[in-house]
Formats: sequence, structure tokens, C-alpha cells
Amino acid sequence: MRLFVGTSGWAYPKWKPEFYPKGVPAKKFLNFYASVLGSVEVNYTFGSILKPGQLQSWLDETPAHFRFTFKAPQRITHFNRLHACEDALAAFFASLAPAQQAGKLGYILFQLPPSLQADLSRLAAFLAAPAMQHPQASRIAFEFRHPSWFNEKTYTLLREHQAALCMAESDELQTPEVHTAATFTCFRLRWPGGYTPEQIAAFAERFRLLAQSREVFVYFKHEDAPTGGLNALALLRSLAE
Repeated sequence: MRLFVGTSGWAYPKWKPEFYPKGVPAKKFLNFYASVLGSVEVNYTFGSILKPGQLQSWLDETPAHFRFTFKAPQRITHFNRLHACEDALAAFFASLAPAQQAGKLGYILFQLPPSLQADLSRLAAFLAAPAMQHPQASRIAFEFRHPSWFNEKTYTLLREHQAALCMAESDELQTPEVHTAATFTCFRLRWPGGYTPEQIAAFAERFRLLAQSREVFVYFKHEDAPTGGLNALALLRSLAE
């Protein structure tokens, strides 16, 4: 399995009954989610370190092929802005060890704030930090939200460290489709209102081709309406066809 499709989160009661059946209680949401989708992006870790046993319970509720992607803490990306965060990185990576050991770690997303303009020396120092040699740091991706990052110097630096450029699609900024990691690539599809059947079919063809050479992770936007989850299911149906 080289194509992992999901959403950013799963704990949304308002997704009933279009995504979650009426009879599924909230404590069974992840179990049901993992029965129909192959991966999820965990935004919880952006604001909080996982509690002891919390991650293990998620791992126990999901099948062997399922993958969890985790968003790096805001202390690293937004408060420290990739600088002087060795201890925070080490603690974060240590908390993800059960997912790595279970073979269920997708990748780690470092989503930078829109105000952080391109600073290659800062990024290079971050990528060379001792904590980045941790096993859980073997698959990382960056979502840049300032256009100054989109240039060949940035892509070269990412390639040197086998870090992926996350292709994030929104109405605010379009990330160029440049694949900088050899083994995987990732997409965050955030277009307001979701996607038409024609757009979903085009995504299916595009991602099917990419999955011939690498693992592909695709996450639709989370929101109160079940649009993201339904788009993810539609993409899987289109891939099956």
C-alpha cells in the first residue's frame, strides 16, 4: 500500500450521519475511521504533548496498515521558529516512539507560520540539530506559508536531508509541486467547500502515478461539516475504479 488517504483529525461528532453512522459512539470514531480510511493527520500534537498511553490506545484501535502523521508542536515552529528547540524536539520525538515501533508512523509535519520568511541558515541549522538524528525524525515534511521559501535553494536543502516539501493547497497560497524526498510525498488539500467529482477524479489519476515511485500521503481539510471525510472516501472510490 503506497497511497494513504485521510483527513486532519477524526473526532468530529458533527460528521454524523454522513460520515459516521448514527449508532457509532464517539469513543469508537477512530476505530470506524480506520476501517474506511488509511491514515490521519494528528493536529493535537501542535498544542500538546501526547499523554502516556494515549498514543498506544490509538495504535490498538487501528489496523496494521494504518498510518499516523503528527504536526510538530507550535513551541518549535511558531514560538521558537526552529531556533533553540533541541529539548522540545527530543521530547516530541520520544513521545512518538510507540508509533515508530508499531510501523504506523507516516511522517512529521513542520508547519511554519506565515510570518516566517525564507531563512536558509536557520533551516539548515535546524535540520543539522542532534535531535534530528532521532529515528522518529527519519520522515519529516515542511509546510512553508510564506512564498519566499519557494525557490531552488530551499528545495536543494530539503533534498540534502531527504525532507519533503508539503504541497498545501488553499485559497491563500499555492505550494509548487516539487518532490524533494525520495521515498514519500505529501499533500494537504484545504480548498474551501471541498472538491467536485471531476477534481477528485483528476487527483486520483495524479496520485496513482506518483504512488508508482513513492508513498503518497493525502489529507483533506478538517471542519465541522463532513466534507473532508466524504472527499477522502470519494478519492478512494475513484482510485478503485
